[in-house]
Amino acid sequence: MRHNNAGRRLGRTTSHRTAMFRNMVTSFLEHEKITTTDAKAKELRSIAERMITLGKKGDLHATRQAAAFIRDKKVVTKLFSVIAPRFADRPGGYTRIIKLGIRPGDNAPVSVLELVEAEMKPKKAAKPAPAKAAVEAAPAAVAVEAETPAE
Repeated sequence: MRHNNAGRRLGRTTSHRTAMFRNMVTSFLEHEKITTTDAKAKELRSIAERMITLGKKGDLHATRQAAAFIRDKKVVTKLFSVIAPRFADRPGGYTRIIKLGIRPGDNAPVSVLELVEAEMKPKKAAKPAPAKAAVEAAPAAVAVEAETPAE
């Protein structure tokens, strides 16, 4: 029985697993999206959310705790200055897992782990429907333009 043994072993030694998750959380926070297997994504989610919570605290102790786990100082800076302020009013659930299917090589289930409020490029605003008066006036304006001689 596995009492008080939380987490997946993923067929790795403890040191390998810790190093792998440190690398993965660094890449995830740098790119705000990562593609990996389902089991790794589920484990990575808890670590990433813990790091974002540290970023929301924003004090020196939290910065040092995050820097002890994240491998790149630039990513730590990004976490505290860009990512954490986006989630300032959100009480948790900063990530989502989207299942992609299976990997052709080894038939492993693959998922994408991404931030919920990822910065997206703004879409072009849809043009509002013209008012009825404007629709009626439009043909008259076209008729006036047609009557003027072209140079």
